[in-house]
Parts: sequence; structure tokens; C-alpha cells
Amino acid sequence: MSGERKTVFVKSYGCQMNAYDAQRMADALAPAGYDEAAAMEDADLVVLNTCHIREKAAEKVYSELGRVRELRKERALRGLDTGIVVAGCVAQAEGAEILRRARGVDLVVGPQSYHRLPELLEQARSRPGVVDTDFPAESKFDALPAASRDRTRARGVSAFVTVQEGCDKFCTFCVVPYTRGAETSRPASAILAEVRRLAEAGVREVTLLGQNVNAYHGEGTDGGDWSLARLIRAVAATPGIARVRYTTSHPLDMAGPNGDWELVAAHRDVPELMPFLHLPVQSGSDRILAAMNRRHTRDDYRRIVERVREARPDVALSSDFIVGFPGESDGDFDDTMRLVEEIGFASAYSFKYSERPGTPAAEMDAKIPEAVKTERLAALQALIERQFQDFNAATVGRTVDVLVEKPGRHPGQVSGKSPWLQAVALEAGDARFGDIVSVRITGTGGHSLLGEREAALRERRALTG
Repeated sequence: MSGERKTVFVKSYGCQMNAYDAQRMADALAPAGYDEAAAMEDADLVVLNTCHIREKAAEKVYSELGRVRELRKERALRGLDTGIVVAGCVAQAEGAEILRRARGVDLVVGPQSYHRLPELLEQARSRPGVVDTDFPAESKFDALPAASRDRTRARGVSAFVTVQEGCDKFCTFCVVPYTRGAETSRPASAILAEVRRLAEAGVREVTLLGQNVNAYHGEGTDGGDWSLARLIRAVAATPGIARVRYTTSHPLDMAGPNGDWELVAAHRDVPELMPFLHLPVQSGSDRILAAMNRRHTRDDYRRIVERVREARPDVALSSDFIVGFPGESDGDFDDTMRLVEEIGFASAYSFKYSERPGTPAAEMDAKIPEAVKTERLAALQALIERQFQDFNAATVGRTVDVLVEKPGRHPGQVSGKSPWLQAVALEAGDARFGDIVSVRITGTGGHSLLGEREAALRERRALTG
């Protein structure tokens, strides 16, 4: 290979795990001569890192591929080549169908094989149309190169780290067990080494990722199996790491493998573990939860929330909801609305049910009309938005710690996150990215908070007497 560097642009859709995967794909391509491009138009290689969870996910990919092909034509007029890769969960689910429906795709690669990108691209140069959607025996994490310190610094002071992949729950609406495979957990030593590298590059906050992250059961540094709680304690003890988060959880795994509620205890005992829990419930109806194969009831969910709130009274909750699941009656939907009212959420993701080919729910009768799904979703989202705004309003007047992450929207302003994942804008002053500063929340602004540093407030009070 010549010494000439090329550029890659990875466009990622969907969950945080895809965002992490996008970074690791760029890391995998760096030794092969690729630098990250700031825009798709400037890229010699375009990678679409796809998600199969959202409605009509595959069709959106084909639409995007049409735009990428037009871009390639424009670049070709300037004498520039453009490679096209489809990666991620739609790639895993659709495989060779993508090549049949979308001309010009050079490579289709599933989420378990992206560590082989340089090798697969070499194959595609001589034989375009390579498909790799196998579940290899070796772990991709063992083969991925570490990001350089400069590259890590450029990505910011908060970072994702995948610790668990796959799912054994087989909810009837979900494709994850088929696109990501069975539940697997990375060894704690590998995770901690990655976290140490991040911290040495200036990362202050780490979010541990997994399809069912609280099902984590990786090999510990002592040779035994570690739970997520044990891993969190070790990550929190890493010098430089000030904040730890985790997502996404399943209610079934909150009690831990031994039923000791060790993870809930970590919320009480580990100050670095932020008081925010994303715990998807999907529905408030026991009948629909059974049809979804969630294997918990609404009362199970309520009892889990009570335990967490007893351990950490200031915890904020987030969740996922699906409306219009096959057979959902008005009464079932009312049960969901009542659960939301009873629990109270700081935020939530809510969607209309959409079929995923190959899942049991796609074969169910009693489909819900689209107009009914739309009406129910609007009602649910209005309730969630009201709770979100109430949660933000309740923060006004309080002093909170804010992790400064990036420039604000206005000159002289920076933006950061509260412990409860709220976006906070404040005057920069002498604050640097990575600092954690005490901020008095002075107001709300749409979906963010406005604040003033306590140091600046004290200074102004001293000047005014």
C-alpha cells in the first residue's frame, strides 16, 4: 500500500452502541491509511452503520444509498473514487439482499465483523460485492486497534465503552438476538484497559454499553465472573474517571445473577455512578407484556423502581415504550398511561409498533390501525414531554455539578451535562472541557437548562455588596 492517506466518513444510525461501533470502525481503518473526514462529501470511503430497531429501517438505508451513489457520481467527475460500505444491523439482517437492491455497494458487513474491515475492503477492490455477516468465533474486540490519544481527545471528554453484546431475551418484537447474536460479555481486564486509555487521554465520563448491559457476566481480573456492579466499582476507581453510567438495562437483570440486588446497592454506594437509570418497560399492560415475552409484570417493574429509589432517592428514570403492539386495546394503552403517571419519568423513548420480518410479533393477528397508533403515540408523548419539562423546572434554583463538554451555541458559552443527563448551558469563564463545575440553574430553555457558575455568582454578589 502507498503512503497516501485516504478519508472515511462513518454515518451512524440508532443506539449508542452504534455510535461506539462507528468510532471503532474508524479506529480499525486508521492503520490501513484512513483518516476521519468531517463530511460525507469529502470521504473516499462512506460507511453507513445501520440500525434495525426503528420503523422502516431497511427502506431508509436504501434511500440513503441512493444519495451516496449520487455523491459518488459527483466525485467521479472530479476524478475521485468513493467506496460504499453498509455495516451494522440492517447489513446483518439483509445481507446479500442489499447488493441485489442497491447497485454499487462494495461491501456489506455485520456488527460482529467490522474488525475485519481493512481485509474485507482489499477483497472488495478486486471483487466488489463482498458480504460478511458471519458470527466469528474470535472476538472483534481482541482484534481492534486502540484509538490514538489525539483521536480520543478529539472525540471529547465523555466516551462509550461496549461491555456486553447480544441478547438472550427474545422479546417477540425485537431483531437484536438475530442481528447481534447471543449475550456475550467482554473480560473485565480488557474493559478496564480501554477505560484507562480513555482516562489518560482526558475522558472524564464513561458510559458502559450493552444490549442488556445489566446481564454483564464477564471474566474478572481475579478469574471469577464479575457482575455489572463489580465492573462499575472497578471502572469508578480508575484515576481520572469522575462519572460512570450504563445503558441499556432489562428489568429481569436488575436483581443480579444471585438475586442480591448488588447493582441497586452500587447506586447507593458508588458516588461516581450517576443518578440516572434507563430501564425499558415497553408497556404498562400485563397482557401486552406477556405477548411481548418481556417476562415481567407492571408490578415487577414498579417494585424494581421502588428499590432503586430507596437506594438512591434522587435517581431519575428513563424508559422505552411501544404503542400499538398487536392486540393492544384501549384498556391496555390506558394501563401504560397510568404506569407513566405513577412512576414519573425524566425522559423516555416512545415508538409506534412496526413489524420486523422474522420476529414472532410479525405473525400475530389483531394488527392495530395506523391512525390509532398515531393517536396513542401523540397522547403518550405529550404526557412524557410534560414530565420531562416538570423535571427540568424542578432543577431551577438548585446548584448542580456540570461536566463541561463542548462549546455552547453562543459565543463565550459552554455546554455540559448534569448528573441527570440534562444539557446545561453556561458562561465559559475559565472553565475548560473536562472540568466539573458547580452551577446554579437559573432557568430552562426548551430541552436544556441555563445556569451560572457559583464562583461567578459569588463574585458578582461581592461586587454589588
